Amino acid sequence: MREDGKITVFLLDDHEVVRRGVHEMLAVEDDIEVVGEAGTAADALVRIPATRPDVAVLDVRLPDGSGVEVCREIRSQNEDIACLMLTSFADDEALFDAIMAGASGYVLKAIRGNELLAAVRDVAAGKSLLDPVATARVLERLRGGADKGDDKLASLTDQERKILDLIGEGLTNRAIGERLHLAEKTIKNYVSSLLSKLGMARRSQAAAYVARMQAERR
Repeated sequence: MREDGKITVFLLDDHEVVRRGVHEMLAVEDDIEVVGEAGTAADALVRIPATRPDVAVLDVRLPDGSGVEVCREIRSQNEDIACLMLTSFADDEALFDAIMAGASGYVLKAIRGNELLAAVRDVAAGKSLLDPVATARVLERLRGGADKGDDKLASLTDQERKILDLIGEGLTNRAIGERLHLAEKTIKNYVSSLLSKLGMARRSQAAAYVARMQAERR
């Protein structure tokens, strides 16, 4: 939050009409200022670190990727930025990914204006808007998936184990490639292989699995 007490907000949505509507609704509030907008994930990944908002309101589905991936990338660079996911669809998979990416909230586009304003203020204040029941369901799924994964861990090569640990640190394929002195495409192939061996579909599942293993070792 700025010295004048205003909450700074960045908007990411590929629909200009939606973006403009949310912008106008936020801009009339005395305690909120919209500091930037983007219509693609690529633009957002450049502009959000530059504007350093208190809250990033991120559309989940984008033409060049996902708001969840943007959330994960932004939060790995700056944990002070709270991410509020905005979507048209109530989807367990997207909720699962949003929680694992570090989102503070997940709201539907059908939300009323005053509820969205409250959501922005709440996540800016450090509160979580994730439904406890849904979160518990996701964590239960994680535990189940990780238990099955224990038996499959032994099937990974040494290089795949290294890459799995680096995924757990939140590194991108490019960053992992730089760390291990390998091409990004080579890392992508390793990641596909290790996810397949662990019976997982997403990097977020692998990251959560690593986090759980590390917690058990403590």
